[in-house]
Amino acid sequence: MPRRHIRVMGAPEAPLRAALRALRGELGVPDAFPLQVLVEAEHAAKSPRLPSYDATDIPFCTIDPPAATDLDQAMHLSRRPGAGYCVRYAIADVAAFVTPGTALDAEAHRRVMTLYFPDDKVPLHPACLSEGAASLLPDHIRPAVLWTLDLDTDGRTAAVDVRRALVRSRAKLDYEAVQKEIDAGTAEEPLALLKEIGQLRERLEVERGGVSLNVPEQEIVEHVEHVEHVEHVEHVEGDESYELAYRVPLPADGWNAQISLLTGMAAADLMLAHGTGVLRTIPAAPDGAVGRLRRTARALRVDWPHHVSYARLVRSLDPHEPRHAAFLLECTTLLRGARYTVFRDGDLPDITTHSAVAAPYAHCTAPLRRLVDRYASEICLAATAGEPPPEWVLAALDALPDEMADGTRRAGSVERECVDIVEAALLKDRVGEVFEGCVVDVEEREPAVGTVQLESPAIIGRLDAPEGERLPLGERLRVRLTRAHPGTAKVRFVPA
Repeated sequence: MPRRHIRVMGAPEAPLRAALRALRGELGVPDAFPLQVLVEAEHAAKSPRLPSYDATDIPFCTIDPPAATDLDQAMHLSRRPGAGYCVRYAIADVAAFVTPGTALDAEAHRRVMTLYFPDDKVPLHPACLSEGAASLLPDHIRPAVLWTLDLDTDGRTAAVDVRRALVRSRAKLDYEAVQKEIDAGTAEEPLALLKEIGQLRERLEVERGGVSLNVPEQEIVEHVEHVEHVEHVEHVEGDESYELAYRVPLPADGWNAQISLLTGMAAADLMLAHGTGVLRTIPAAPDGAVGRLRRTARALRVDWPHHVSYARLVRSLDPHEPRHAAFLLECTTLLRGARYTVFRDGDLPDITTHSAVAAPYAHCTAPLRRLVDRYASEICLAATAGEPPPEWVLAALDALPDEMADGTRRAGSVERECVDIVEAALLKDRVGEVFEGCVVDVEEREPAVGTVQLESPAIIGRLDAPEGERLPLGERLRVRLTRAHPGTAKVRFVPA
């Protein structure tokens, strides 16, 4: 599921980017790969374990942001003879390159997942694999885990097959180009079917009570005069200038995400039927988290009547509207109870569902960027073949939830600290100003300390009342900004 996406652009020496570089050191995130890992990766890139099944005749394509080079997935969509659809989804086969027990494998277990900073990323695997030999780049033959999912006329899964295969992507497409072709009616059938199948799967999502967050990407531009193709801009003057833009996902983003969700749900069903697996589970959000989100809605003047469900509200929002965009970003807080749940030998867990998906779900479509996906793919391959998972998978399975939890916490820390730095940069020249906001959270043991959500700009910050006073939870109030500087001080407010 989506996280908060922030991108910073500007000169490398710009203060905001310098603060982000310093943050990487402060958080102790992995830096360069050890020499032995790089040597093993280079060797693996030249001599992967290749499958015998050849699917290079299928004209796959990838759909990713224009600058992306770590391409995990390639798809081909077609109509089935008679009725229904066939979804072929090729996933990068990282296990063809990474041998269990090697330094390369150990480093992946240390890193757990690719960490995304607003100006850069810290990858899970060395670039010669993640952006080279293992990536499904166009016009290159690659080993892949090939999912074939037959759908009926309503888009429901009718049959699933998973096998290793050689594939070759024909084109690297981006969302904007795909959307333009589909809207213009010039897309050929494999691409045109993305809309048809995507909309069917979206209808099924509504039917089962699931919800997909159409989370906008925030882009912060430093030392530039303007940003093109943006929905909203907030400009802050000072020694350095910053522009805040919300880039709204296109419908094609959502249709593409539905193919990944379809595959993750099929993977979960396979593993549950097989009796061994690793699921991505999220229980229903606690009342406190929903209450906080309702207070955020009030702060941003988003109308959320009590008889309207969370899923229905989210589907009604327009991410082109800045207030709605800010609220959608805060909706990701309801995903914080997510965990990886391992089971084996037919002993199924008490919770098997992902509350946002409203069905069992597994991560299996991003192995270049997430450790657990490599293991999920292996279990699904074994389940399809009617065989037990490989010993190296079973040996690592029980430790995966804790490893992934550590990696997720690290990614969460990165996200929170990056948001703090970016928000401080946007407000650094407005210290002393008064803003309208709403108290969305109050510390249980320190009622004078809480969190305020500003209406404009849509920023969240710490709020400190005078000692002995209580902050009015859920109420609107005026607050004064007392601190804000990227790299040295997070934003702080006091009641005005």
